[in-house]
Amino acid sequence: MVQRNRKRPSPLLSVVISTLNDERRLVPTLASLVPGAADGLIAEAIIVDGGSTDDTDAVADIAGCRFLKGPADHGQRLAEGASVARAPWLLFMRPGVVLDEGWIREVRSFLEAVTRSGEQERRAAIFSIDIDGFGLKPRIRGLRARAAFRLGFGAHAAQGLLISAIAYQNRGGHRQGPQAERSLSRSIGSRSISVLRIRARLLSM
Repeated sequence: MVQRNRKRPSPLLSVVISTLNDERRLVPTLASLVPGAADGLIAEAIIVDGGSTDDTDAVADIAGCRFLKGPADHGQRLAEGASVARAPWLLFMRPGVVLDEGWIREVRSFLEAVTRSGEQERRAAIFSIDIDGFGLKPRIRGLRARAAFRLGFGAHAAQGLLISAIAYQNRGGHRQGPQAERSLSRSIGSRSISVLRIRARLLSM
């Protein structure tokens, strides 16, 4: 029997991206997120810009993102984006990072699991990392990033961060500086961060 008037679940994610002259890098990142918007998982994408002189703003406008002029500091831009987000969960991404196919299912599974266990305010998640490119150098970079996380030095910025808005506020959000993502993930602790099987691929651009 076909169910009529089936209520669509409310969007869960606000995507926050800090930019500075990231026109070319932003395009593939937003393209990989489009299926999440079509699926109803993503409520909005917030671009907080640090004063780009290229067409980053035009890319954001074409993609239907909220575009904010933010401060010069990278960490402050991420915090500002989070402060205006409307969804209960935040997904922080870096320009030039592309999520592999199947990321929607993986993210939904994580959200459902932490909701069932009542750990929304304690657990966060990152993606597995993959550095684009040929030869030994990208592999070494990837190995170093994975090792750094396991040793408690925090996640690579390219791995993103999926965290509830309440947990983000309780942690004090991102601090100032170019290593704001790593600092926040280090403060959360690797034991409280799940590494999703889906890869976040850092493009060589």
